[in-house]
Amino acid sequence: MNAYKSPLPGVEDWGRCGVMGIVNVTPDSFSDGGLWLDPGLAVAHGLELVAQGADVVDVGGESTRPGAVRVTAEEELRRVLPVVRQLAAQGVTVSVDTMRAAVAEAAVGAGARIINDVSGGRADPLMVPVAARTGVPFVVMHWRGQSASMDDLATYGDVVGEVIDEVERQMDAVVSGGVDPAQVIVDPGLGFAKGREDDWALLARLDAWSRLGRPVLVAASRKRFLGTLLADRTTGELRPARARDAATAAVSALAAAQGAWAVRVHEVPATADAVRVEAALRGARG
Repeated sequence: MNAYKSPLPGVEDWGRCGVMGIVNVTPDSFSDGGLWLDPGLAVAHGLELVAQGADVVDVGGESTRPGAVRVTAEEELRRVLPVVRQLAAQGVTVSVDTMRAAVAEAAVGAGARIINDVSGGRADPLMVPVAARTGVPFVVMHWRGQSASMDDLATYGDVVGEVIDEVERQMDAVVSGGVDPAQVIVDPGLGFAKGREDDWALLARLDAWSRLGRPVLVAASRKRFLGTLLADRTTGELRPARARDAATAAVSALAAAQGAWAVRVHEVPATADAVRVEAALRGARG
């Protein structure tokens, strides 16, 4: 997978796996809900992530955790736009994490340079035209349904082959809708309609995504499959979400080694170090 040479419009080529830092402007995200709900705190956190080594700050105003209930478009806009506008004004490369075309278009107007749609353009029929019209990079993630029901959709025979096939079909649909193929980023959708073994299988075969010829975003940060792996040996209790950052950094290094374009994380410093170590090792190998 040749992810480091990715001619994405309006996004710098970092020469290594990039780091996308998460700013959830939500009260109910699974590991940091409510921490950055105030716009001023969200902006300060985004700037802190950049200072710690993030290349992109991904701003979202709606939780997509399993079982999450959707907020209104008006509420999502109220949460997201001030944060996007202020971060972009300070030179930050901002991504907007949304399934709504109206939010995506308004965020790009406010300075966002990437649309990160976990539905890959399926949740809102107007999203693909917005992505085409704005011309910014567009993340097409593997998605089988809304958060409230996605755990019931995690049924696979060959998870790697099926997920790649489904993303390829959606990528074709997005391109048919007017999006330039050079805009497309693909995402395996770890944790979305996936069991824990499915997540590990997808991480083990990131090389298989090379057939799509597009940069790959890996979003494993603090997810349930890591909590299960690190569960207490005595009680079986899952490792708390905010105590999964070391494992997240390990996944980031492994994803970088397989050519991931970027990794999306809550806690930046360890992952920023990990991808730079991987890049140095890759360089030493020639």
